[in-house]
Amino acid sequence: MGVEFERTCWRREKKRSRLLNLMIRVWQHESDPPKGMVKFFVIILVVAALAGMMSISTAKPVIYLYPERPMDVTVLLDYNGKLRSTYPKYDDGWNVTAYPDGRIVNHADGLEYSYLFWDGDSRMKFDFSSGFVVAGPDTAEFLRKKLDYMGLTPREYNEFIVYWLPMMEKNRYNLISFQGATYTDNADLFITPEPDSMLRVFMAFKPLSYPIAAPPQKLVPFERKGFAVIEWGGSEVKF
Repeated sequence: MGVEFERTCWRREKKRSRLLNLMIRVWQHESDPPKGMVKFFVIILVVAALAGMMSISTAKPVIYLYPERPMDVTVLLDYNGKLRSTYPKYDDGWNVTAYPDGRIVNHADGLEYSYLFWDGDSRMKFDFSSGFVVAGPDTAEFLRKKLDYMGLTPREYNEFIVYWLPMMEKNRYNLISFQGATYTDNADLFITPEPDSMLRVFMAFKPLSYPIAAPPQKLVPFERKGFAVIEWGGSEVKF
């Protein structure tokens, strides 16, 4: 059933691509350029939205730093997309002093932060070849159990849940898949000094009107050691 689901998505994309090509041919025969141009861009925007060609939002990745002792840390992000918002301000990187309890003092403004925040727009295509289909009302319990298993602390997974829950529990069902290289290859982190352990949890989900069969995703628990860096984030993907 998981293979059939992927085939269905592929057929939808192919159909929408043919529709887009048809609209372009219509534009090429348009006799009134000004009006035609308006019509063309309206059509393109609608078709692009349907086909998933618009940028996907990478929402609220937050980065926690847990050194064994107070330590100056530089964090650089190589993102395959456009940054939309950062806090504290990213500029050409974050230069901070991190403390074992998770406190972060930003060198640029001297202020204290709980984590480093960023989000942006990208065209990365997420992997839904395996995952979990979860009823909207069961979302909080599902996330608590899975995030705890993967290695987030109560503080971290509670912050994750209160951000994402309002967007997910209202849906009848959600197809949820935690991304690996699909995400990290498009949002690479360069941290100095190099962490002894790093966990990057990124959830992609699709709202569903009805449940589908999907191969269960195998998750791996994480062990913190030494200077640990923890990140979580996510993205909603619509058909």
